[in-house]
Amino acid sequence: MSSINEVLAQLVGEVDGAMVALLGDSDSGMLLASAGTGLDVEVAAAGTTEFMRAKLNTMRALKLDGELEDILVTLSNQYHVIRPLASNNSVFIYLALDRAKSNLAMARLAVKSAESKISL
Repeated sequence: MSSINEVLAQLVGEVDGAMVALLGDSDSGMLLASAGTGLDVEVAAAGTTEFMRAKLNTMRALKLDGELEDILVTLSNQYHVIRPLASNNSVFIYLALDRAKSNLAMARLAVKSAESKISL
C-alpha cells in the first residue's frame, strides 16, 4: 500500500491541471497530508472542514438517505473536488485544479481511485 503522501503526489502529478491535493480531517479541521503548490493548504483544509460539516448537518436535517460521494466547487478559473473517505467520512481528499487545463470528469475518477489507495 502506498503512503498517503505518495498517493497525493501521484494525484497531483498525474491529473491534468492539478495544483494541490490534500487529506484533511473534518472533525479537527487539521491538515493530515498534502502535495502540490498554489494554495495555502492549511487554510484549504480548515475552510473545507466547515463546508463538510455544514453539508453533512444539512443532509441530516433534511433526513436525506445515501452517502455523500463528493462535492464539486466550480470557480471561473478552478475546480475543487472534495471527497470524504468511505472508510471514515470525517476524513476527506481535496483536489484543486486549474480549470483551463483539467477535465473535471477525469479528475473525479482520479480522486475516487486515490481514495481506494488510502488506508487509515
